[in-house]
Amino acid sequence: MDAEGLEGFRDFVDSRSSALLRTAVLLSGGDRHAGEDLLQNALAKAAGRWHRIDEPEAYVRQVLYRQQISRWRLKWPRREVSVAEPPEQGAAPDASAAAELRVVMRAALARLTARQRTVLVLRYFEDLPEADVARILGCSVGTVRSTTHRSLARLRTLAPELAALGPAAAEQRPSSRDYSPVEVRP
Repeated sequence: MDAEGLEGFRDFVDSRSSALLRTAVLLSGGDRHAGEDLLQNALAKAAGRWHRIDEPEAYVRQVLYRQQISRWRLKWPRREVSVAEPPEQGAAPDASAAAELRVVMRAALARLTARQRTVLVLRYFEDLPEADVARILGCSVGTVRSTTHRSLARLRTLAPELAALGPAAAEQRPSSRDYSPVEVRP
């Protein structure tokens, strides 16, 4: 990579790595270390092809999604990491509902299978239409719809505490672009 390309790559990593890390952590079920590994591998692939990439963020996101798909298709299952509840001391009263929602959502996503979690992250946190999700995952739109439906039903069953947060929590909910389980610190 030439000096100009190296500078462009560094600028890209500096400006977009936090958003890409949030997506990687969500895709890996809330496991920050696995998300960091996922992002590091995606950035390494992007660095090798940097001079040929027209849209770097789209390329890196595509690599993230495909690597996550490859992980769930591995012959040997990987152990999912349980997400512990952080202590509620010191949380600001006005931000406590939003923080509680992030913690509950992170724990609930960690309880889903990797495929279910990936579909929900792409649909609702990345705001991608069903057709784009189907293209990324290499399946039909109908499969995306049915997986989304089953994933949401399983999420409601596994995490009834999400319903307990109710409409009041939904009004305070951050947008999908602002959602960051990484910001919640135990």
